Amino acid sequence: MNFSSIWRRAPTTGALFVLLATLWGGSFVAIEAGVKEWPPLLFAAIRYDLAGVLVLAVAVVGGGRSLPRTRGDLGAVASVAVFVIFAHHALLYVGQETVPGPVASAVIALSPVVTALLAPYVLGAGELEPVQYLGVAVGFLGVIAVTDPGGSGGIPVTGTLLVFGATVAFALGTILLRRVQTTVSAAGLQGWGMVAGAGLLHLGSRALGEQQALVVSPAGLATLAFLVVGPGVIAFVLYFRLLDSVGATRTMLVGYLEPIAAAGLSFAVFGYVPTEGAVLGFLLVLGGFTLVEGHTLRAAAGDVLGRLRTALP
Repeated sequence: MNFSSIWRRAPTTGALFVLLATLWGGSFVAIEAGVKEWPPLLFAAIRYDLAGVLVLAVAVVGGGRSLPRTRGDLGAVASVAVFVIFAHHALLYVGQETVPGPVASAVIALSPVVTALLAPYVLGAGELEPVQYLGVAVGFLGVIAVTDPGGSGGIPVTGTLLVFGATVAFALGTILLRRVQTTVSAAGLQGWGMVAGAGLLHLGSRALGEQQALVVSPAGLATLAFLVVGPGVIAFVLYFRLLDSVGATRTMLVGYLEPIAAAGLSFAVFGYVPTEGAVLGFLLVLGGFTLVEGHTLRAAAGDVLGRLRTALP
């Protein structure tokens, strides 16, 4: 029995859904801790050096085509490497030198909103509906509330803009992936994208003059190990396991839980307590997400109700 069949037969439960949100939400807390120990771009590069190799191993064990061969495969790998790994993480890691993990997770949670806003221009898709434009506005108001620029306890504007830039980079990478046809497996695509993106992060680290000789510390190693194994590999496998079992519409709801998980873990690690403005901002971001993705959420709710009706006598 190969790796893929083992995961297909494993039971899918709400616990896996919560675990995925916890791993992804926890990544923001780990990044916040890690950039205090190591230079941000070098830290990100080493993370994806290791995670890329492990995900490629998953691709080989899981079967399917793991080597990119077509122009579409190479284009997809380039999109992942340049936008999803390099640009997204370079901006996020530098931004998180001044932006707490829970706040960063709330800004990144705007990715579906930004994707919906940019897709018509990049893909030539239809324009957003009025309620979706309202969702975009509500989401951006949430970012302003959660960061409180200019306030006594506000987040530095530069850091906020960097994290928002990371959100835009991720959205662009996601959109560009829709434009290409690929033959490589999902694990192969992500693995090669991680390895190539890590190379770009190493180049960026040197270009910024970051110190290349790392001072090894228990905290730095712990955060690196968590990011590589947890969000980097385990969450990757869980995500595709949930896609197979419950579909994309329900799996994407994990975005609702990530800021909550990040806030809870940040409280446990750093004693972070969100202000009333931050809580309002979290709610506004999720509200904007709901308005933009309303059709997807309705489909997910209908699917859940259908399963309940089938299960109940």
